[in-house]
Amino acid sequence: MHDSFGSIVAEVAEVSVDARKRIRVHKVSCAVDCGQVVNPLGIEAQAQGAVVFGLSAALLGAVTLKEGRVEQSNFHDYRVLRMPEVPDVTVQILESDAKMGGIGEPATAPIAPAVANAVYALTRQRLRSLPLRLT
Repeated sequence: MHDSFGSIVAEVAEVSVDARKRIRVHKVSCAVDCGQVVNPLGIEAQAQGAVVFGLSAALLGAVTLKEGRVEQSNFHDYRVLRMPEVPDVTVQILESDAKMGGIGEPATAPIAPAVANAVYALTRQRLRSLPLRLT
């Protein structure tokens, strides 16, 4: 769960781990309370995009250095999730009497802990650094 920009977002991930110890996220359930709702489809789209953005960083977002320089320069050598890798993301909007909050970034932060918790439930191994990797 994460509270930022006047919105509260909670996420749960459904994961599996293959024989090579790669983490695969199949489903993400996202609950959003951003106060009064004006455009529910916009909220859903922003939350889904934020989950994919955060999941890309959580699973793939390594920045490496060689001879004191960053090796990645753009998306050709900095991996992000491709469409076949994107999980099913469902968004539940909880309308409340709270003041309107933001929706662009709040759904990004909870995905890494949600995946780490799901991996722990599956493997009993705590993941404490990014990108998330099993040893």
